[in-house]
Amino acid sequence: MDFGLVLQTDPPASAVVGLMRRAERNGFTYGWTFDSAVLWQEPFVIYSRILEHTTTLTVGPMVTNPGTRTWEVTASTFATLNEMYGNRTVCGIGRGDSAMRVVGRKPNTLARLGEAIEVIRDLGEGREAVVDGRPLRLPWVRDGKLPVWMAAYGPKALAMAGEKADGFILQLADPFLTEWMVKAVRTAASDAGRDPDSVTICVAAPAYVSDDIAHAREQCRWFGGMVGNHVADLVTRYGEHSGLVPDALTDYIKRREGYDYSHHGRAGNPSTDFVPDEIVDRFCLLGPAEAHIEKLRALRDLGVDQFAVYNMHDAKEATIDAYGAEIIPALQD
Repeated sequence: MDFGLVLQTDPPASAVVGLMRRAERNGFTYGWTFDSAVLWQEPFVIYSRILEHTTTLTVGPMVTNPGTRTWEVTASTFATLNEMYGNRTVCGIGRGDSAMRVVGRKPNTLARLGEAIEVIRDLGEGREAVVDGRPLRLPWVRDGKLPVWMAAYGPKALAMAGEKADGFILQLADPFLTEWMVKAVRTAASDAGRDPDSVTICVAAPAYVSDDIAHAREQCRWFGGMVGNHVADLVTRYGEHSGLVPDALTDYIKRREGYDYSHHGRAGNPSTDFVPDEIVDRFCLLGPAEAHIEKLRALRDLGVDQFAVYNMHDAKEATIDAYGAEIIPALQD
């Protein structure tokens, strides 16, 4: 199992770079960041510094979207980083939540997202693609490699991930939901004539290593609110108890009364008081190192290839170090 670290690009950027260097020293192989231009600093600028100050870390957004930047600009930015540092990027992409809603735009449609996945990958790897009806190619790209991993929850999005993406990003660590969604992705890949095992499975969730479960929960409760934004979209689209989305994912948002993006992804987010302890425990990894190892082994047995640690709480360095000392070695046995 691979391990990634997910950060927000809060200033100073040097602190983000420092945490990514610390992660690489502790055995993490991927460095991810949020991508929301109003709420945080521009990640692609910071990726250049991370790549310069690490040797093997692969970097990318968790996640970008097809509406913030034009597709040729996104592809060119990835390809430039790859030319400078040797194919060490990955494009995590989704419909767009905070990046779109904060500026008053709706998340992108699945149709637009599916088209963007193929165009960005083709352009980033030096092939011709059609953008707005015009064939384009980045003529300077040589031996480029740009895997595109798609974030998804709902049935249509899961099917698209299986049909088109190189990887699937699931932003929660509940084993029951992971099994359900991984099966959906791999079935769609098989139905599309792809090798289902060729789709990399990445689970991303907060992790907090501590015996103080109550404190750990409060540091990670924000995650249920973030996931709740996507779940609310699913309920709007499919309705409650539709059978198309597991009730184990949707039931907890019944008390949700709105969301303030100024606290997005942050411990103490006041918009997440509707998230019960049970959801925090299911969606996140909490407790002593042994509890993390047990849950990660269960996820690995379900086909998860990477666990990416959302590291937005008051123990960033301690979490990275605990994973490096105890948890990552146990998952690489």
